[in-house]
Amino acid sequence: MQKRTAHQIADVLIEALPYIQRFKDKTIVVKFGGNAMVDEALKHSFARDIVLMKLVGLNPIVVHGGGPQIGQLLAKLGKTTGFIDGMRITDSETMDVVEMVLGGLVNKEIVNLINMHGGKAVGLTGKDGDFIRAKKLLLDSRDASNAPETQAPEIIDLGHVGEVASIDPAVLNMLGNSDFIPVIAPIGVGEDGHSYNINADLVAGKVAEVLKAEKLILLTNTAGILDKQQQLLTGLTLKDIDDLIADGTIAGGMIPKTRCATDALKGGVNSVHIIDGRVEHAVLLELFTDQGVGTLLLSRPR
Repeated sequence: MQKRTAHQIADVLIEALPYIQRFKDKTIVVKFGGNAMVDEALKHSFARDIVLMKLVGLNPIVVHGGGPQIGQLLAKLGKTTGFIDGMRITDSETMDVVEMVLGGLVNKEIVNLINMHGGKAVGLTGKDGDFIRAKKLLLDSRDASNAPETQAPEIIDLGHVGEVASIDPAVLNMLGNSDFIPVIAPIGVGEDGHSYNINADLVAGKVAEVLKAEKLILLTNTAGILDKQQQLLTGLTLKDIDDLIADGTIAGGMIPKTRCATDALKGGVNSVHIIDGRVEHAVLLELFTDQGVGTLLLSRPR
């Protein structure tokens, strides 16, 4: 790669300056997942992005997934689990593994990576400070694409799979207003005292809503939202998203991600970014450059 000149480096910094000024003291919630979580270079790239954000005055909060890592450990233990609409059926034994992987192995690896690069990260689950209250997620068999066939519609119990009932922002506010960077595993606790595994996109969206974050950034394994010619779309409004879902442009696994994005926008988040986590320094490129590397979603046209 050709070495950049001092003037080229200065141009990059000057391009970033207005964005740094605009987002100073703002909360940015980043959902970390996909290839960025398993590729060594991308993991270190992500950690450096988060550290730099904090150092220039932003307040990043990381929410992470860990589905592949959970699956790998379950396979080693000889335990098989089924899925309905992409959600793992989670009995008590499986939930123990989920907590071990999400709240332990994966969470602490991310914390360690951020700290290695000069940050001060603190790992949390929703059970810490009781800040994520969960409720059991129940599916109507009529809404589930691969539910077992029954003679009559029924409610499907996925076990320890939950959704967000409420979020207490006190712990996050305390950490965000200090030098610390919260790293959140998406595990909540129900009124029954049981742990529940919650989709990381949903947790990130709800955290962003409650904190009235400036931005919610969702890392994916695609370039963003693509049109039918596979060209990247950006600057989308709520109406645009509804139209793209209606005509089939947004389909499959991108639908729940965009629904999470629209819920966050309706909940007061200023903008949502669905970006390509396979690109090194994707978060910085989206935040601090004119071009960006993904799809920008807005509640209304600018």
